[in-house]
Parts: sequence; structure tokens; C-alpha cells
Amino acid sequence: MPSLILGTAGHIDHGKTQLIKALTGTDTDRLAEEKKRGISIELGFANLTLPSGRRLGVVDVPGHERFVKNMVAGATGIDIVLLVVAADDGVMPQTREHLAIIDLLGIERGVVAITKRDLADEEWIEMVSEDVRALIDGSSLAGAPIVAVSSKTGQGLEELAKTIDALAEQSATRPSDEPFRLPVDRVFTMSGAGTVITGTLWSGSIRADDEVEILPARAMARARSVQVHGAQVEAAAAGQRVALNLAGVAKDELRRGDVLQTPGYLTPSRLIDAELKLLPYWKKPLVNQQRVHVHHGTSEILARVVVLGGDEIKPGESGFVQLKLEDFLATRY
Repeated sequence: MPSLILGTAGHIDHGKTQLIKALTGTDTDRLAEEKKRGISIELGFANLTLPSGRRLGVVDVPGHERFVKNMVAGATGIDIVLLVVAADDGVMPQTREHLAIIDLLGIERGVVAITKRDLADEEWIEMVSEDVRALIDGSSLAGAPIVAVSSKTGQGLEELAKTIDALAEQSATRPSDEPFRLPVDRVFTMSGAGTVITGTLWSGSIRADDEVEILPARAMARARSVQVHGAQVEAAAAGQRVALNLAGVAKDELRRGDVLQTPGYLTPSRLIDAELKLLPYWKKPLVNQQRVHVHHGTSEILARVVVLGGDEIKPGESGFVQLKLEDFLATRY
């Protein structure tokens, strides 16, 4: 079975974290501030065992508009999206924004969960479902299945798990035969172990004692041990959530946004050529030399945009640009 990542998307307070807890038994809100405020701020992680026995890594993203950069950091590593829409609220601003991000990332496998089923009657749920069908029509999730669930009563959870299982069966594995590449999303220390990083393995594989290169610093480290789903393993493959205990590097030498790779694979640069699409509902054109935030993997870097062959890109249009980054970034076509 290929290793895959399931990721959430959706508006704040629509029940993403509660749904993941109902499916996995794990509360992905681990920070004291998250529990105090009752909202997700950082990325949360869990493991989901499906009816077939397949195990997925789960990335739960925050839904508040202020934390969209954290949402993007989580969304870039997912294979199947769980778009969450509350029955009592329906489609909301971050529903649309998160769907736009999913569409731009080209994620085609997904299911929509209409949560809080216990708070609405069948007629209302069907109306919300119709709104969702209209919303996803024309996006990468067009035609995605819709399942009404209640994290409180358990209604619909079995059907949702079976739907995710079917999507996982249709999903292709990530390339394990390519060089190793892993964007870092967490860095911490553990007593007796030292520096630990976590991330979604984008390509290749990693074994204990493998040498890795840290970008953009070009520093070297060694994978002392490898964990997947909380258990120590000899090796991890593309598509898995991975924790690496690193030797030869201190915690303060790493940060979210760094990339671990097979030594010498990619070279960081401050100039990136790209095709840029401006969303149709954006109010202003993107003009030459405009300053933007560039999200890639788990990193966020400021840049100036040089519009090639013109002075601007209008809403709904695409164009080729060169990004003059304020820090180094290693990308691949």
C-alpha cells in the first residue's frame, strides 16, 4: 500500500480538529493557547487507520484567516484533502480560500465532510451540500464525494472512513526512487535524544545513519534514528510523516521551512522562474516589482515579482514571472 497523507481544510470553527479526534482518537491541538482559545493555531498531526488496515498520516490545519500561512505549510504535503464545512454555517470565506489553495496545489483526491450533522435537519444538509457542489465545480475537487457527519454522535463516521479508504486506493504513491527531500515543519529537542525534526517525506527514502544536507544553510547532519507513526523504523519512504533524530546539528540551527535532502541534490537560489496565476476574485492586478510572500513547502519568503513580457497580471490571468527572493530557496520543476 502506498504511503499517503490526509490533510484537512476549511473555515475556523467548522469542526476539523473535532472530526480528526473522532476518527483517530488524537486531539491535534497540543498547545496550551489552542486549548484556551478553542482554535487551532499550529499544524496538528495524527495517524488514521482505515477499514482496509491502511494507515495514513494526518495533517490538521488551522482555519483562521490569520494563520493561512500555517495552513499552506501543511497543505503542500498532502495527497488527499478532507474539506470540512459545518452544517449550521455552510460555505464561509476560508472555505473558499482553502479550496483555492488546494486547487492551486493541484490536489485532485478529496472528500467533503458536512460536519455538525446533529445540528441540522436533512433538508438543510442537502441545501448546504448543493452549495458545496457548486463551489467545488470547476476546481480540482470537482465531483468529490460529500458525507454528512457528526463528531458528537458518530453519525456518518464509518461512511467517511470508507470513502477516504476508497480515495486512498485510487491514489498513486510518491516517488521513492528519487533523491530524498523533506521540508521541515517542526523542530524540537527530546531528553536523551537531542535534535528532532518532523515533516512529510516528499520523495525518496531515509534510513538510520544516512547523511543529509540541510538547505538553505548547506550544513550536514546524520539521521541517528527514524520514526513513522510514532514507532522507530529502519527506513521511511516518500508519502510518510517522519520524525528524524539528527546528530551533528543543534535545535537553533534548524527552523520550519528548511529542507533536508540527499547531499548535493538541489542548489538553493534567490532567483526563481515561475508561472503565476492570479485568482479571479482578487481585487487588483499584480504589478511589476510588487513585493509578495512566496510559500514553498513549509517556508515563507519575501520576494519582488518581475513580470516577464508585460507590466502586470490581471485577476483571473496567468503569466510568467521571475521571483527575486530575499532568502535562498531550493525548488524543482
